[in-house]
Amino acid sequence: MDVEQRYQLVTRNLEEIVTEDELRELLATNESPRAYIGFEPSGLVHIGWIVCVTKMRDLVDAGFEFVVFLADWHAYINDKLGADLDNIKVCAEYMKDCFEALGLPRDRARFLFASDILDEVDYWERLIRLAKVTSLSRVKRGMTIMGRSEDEAEVDSSKVMYPLMQATDIFAMDVDVAYGGMDQRRAHMLARDAADRLGWKKPIALHTPLLPGLRGGHRMDPIAAKMSKSDPDSGIMIHDSPGDIKRKIKKAYCPPEVEDNPIIELARHIVFVHRDEMVIDRPEKFGGPLRFESIERLMEAYAAGDLHPMDLKNGVRDTLVDILEPVRLYFEQKPDNLIAMRAVLDRLGR
Repeated sequence: MDVEQRYQLVTRNLEEIVTEDELRELLATNESPRAYIGFEPSGLVHIGWIVCVTKMRDLVDAGFEFVVFLADWHAYINDKLGADLDNIKVCAEYMKDCFEALGLPRDRARFLFASDILDEVDYWERLIRLAKVTSLSRVKRGMTIMGRSEDEAEVDSSKVMYPLMQATDIFAMDVDVAYGGMDQRRAHMLARDAADRLGWKKPIALHTPLLPGLRGGHRMDPIAAKMSKSDPDSGIMIHDSPGDIKRKIKKAYCPPEVEDNPIIELARHIVFVHRDEMVIDRPEKFGGPLRFESIERLMEAYAAGDLHPMDLKNGVRDTLVDILEPVRLYFEQKPDNLIAMRAVLDRLGR
C-alpha cells in the first residue's frame, strides 16, 4: 500500500484532520506510526462506537500500531459507575469484548489501562510541566471532555486534573496520532499547544463525527446532543435485540428535514458506510419498496417529501438490525462480561 492509499484509508469519513500536511509527512516517513484512542469504562456501549471501531480498523490496516487506552482512573475522577474502581474494571473487560464483537480482533490492538502508566514518575513530571504552560482557564474549558461545565470544576478539585491527564496520556504513550470523536478536540488541541511550548513531539489529531441522540434537541451543540450511555433510550446499544432497536427507532425524533435529524445521521455514518444500499420494504399501497444506493440520494428524496419519516425509520431500523446481528451472536456465545456489567448497573440502580 503506497502513501496515498494509506492516506485515503486513514482520512475517509473523518470530520477533521489537524493537520493534513503533518499526516502526509508522517505516512511518508513512518511505516508503522502509533495511534491511540481513549475510553472511560463507564457503561454499556452504544452504536456510535461503530464509527470509532471502523476508523480504528482503517488505521490498523494502514500500518498503525494502535493503542486502546482504557482510562480507569479518569472514569474514577469523573464519578463513573459509583466512582468504584472495581466496577470500572468490570466495565473495561466488557469493553474489550465490545471491540472484538465490532470487528477489532484483540491481536490487532494493544489494550492499555491508565493504571499501567500512572505509577511512573515520568508521567507526573510530564503532567506538571504541561500544567505549567497551560492556563487554568484553558484547563477549565477542557472540562467539556467530561460532559461537565467549567463551573462544576469548583465542586471537586480532582476534576481539574482530568484535561491535564488526558493530554499527558498522549505524551506518556509517545503516540504520533491522537484519534477520537469531535468531543475530544479540546484535549487534543491542549496537547498540541503544550507540545509547541515544551518542544515535545506534536500529536496529529483525527476526529470523527458524533452520532446525535435519538431524542433530538441541542441543535447548536453537537457535543450536548451526542448519543449517551447514561440515557438508554437516547441511543441503540450494540447488543440490543431487534425488538429494542425497533422500539427505540419508532420513538426517535425524526423531523421532515434532513438537518439535525438523528435518523438521517444514522444512515449517513453507519448504514451507508457498512452497506452499499438501503432497502425500504414499503407496502405496495404506499408505493412499493424503495432502494437507495447513497446517502445523497436518500437525503434528496427525503428533503423533497418523497419519503415519509416512518418509511425512513423502517429502512434504517432494518439495516441496523442486520449490521448488528454479528454483535448479538458474539454476546450470545460470550455473555459473561456483559452479564457482569449489567449486574454492576443493577447494583447502582441503573
